[in-house]
Amino acid sequence: MAKKQITPTRMELTKTKKKLVTARRGHKLLKDKRDELMRQFLELVKENMALRKKVEAGILSANKNFVIAKAGMDEATLNTALMAPKQEVNLNVEQKNVMSVDIPVFETKTRTAVKSLADILPDMLKLAETEKACQLMAAEIEKTRRRVNALEHVTIPEAQATIKYITMKLDENERSSQIRLMKVKDMMLEEAHHYSERA
Repeated sequence: MAKKQITPTRMELTKTKKKLVTARRGHKLLKDKRDELMRQFLELVKENMALRKKVEAGILSANKNFVIAKAGMDEATLNTALMAPKQEVNLNVEQKNVMSVDIPVFETKTRTAVKSLADILPDMLKLAETEKACQLMAAEIEKTRRRVNALEHVTIPEAQATIKYITMKLDENERSSQIRLMKVKDMMLEEAHHYSERA
C-alpha cells in the first residue's frame, strides 16, 4: 500500500532509515515511561486500598458514636449540636508532576471539630488525592500504551517494509544498468572486432 506512493531513491532510503532509527528510539523511551508509570501506579493503588480501609473503619466508628449520642440525648438537642458549625476546613490544592502527569496534592488546615470525624478527615482527603492520581495515571498509561503499540505494530514495520522495498528496487535497477552496460560493452567489442577484420 505505502510502497506504491514512494519513489525508490537513495535519498528516500536514507530518509526512511532515519525515520526507523527515530521510531525505535521513541519506542524504547515510551516503553520505559510506560513501565515506570505502571510501577508508580501500582504503588498508588496499594496506598489507595490501605487508605480506603482506614477511612471506612473511621466512618464506621464515627457512625457508632452518632448512634450512641442519639441514644443518649433527645433528637432536638442532637440536631442542634449537629447543625452548629463544629469545624472549619481550609483546603489548598497544588500539583506535583509525576512522569508528565499533574497529580493533585491537598493541604488542609482545620479548627475544632466533631472528634471522630476530625480524626478521619486528613485520611479522607488523602484518599481523594490518591484516587484522582490513580485515575490520571491510568489515563496516561493507556495513552502511552497506545503510542507504544502504534510504533511497534505500525510505524516500525512500515519503515522496515519500505526500506526492504526501496533496497530491492535499487538493487534491481543496478542489475539492469549493469546488464545494459555489459550489452553496450559487448556491442562495442563486437563493433571493434568487425572494424579490425575490415582493416
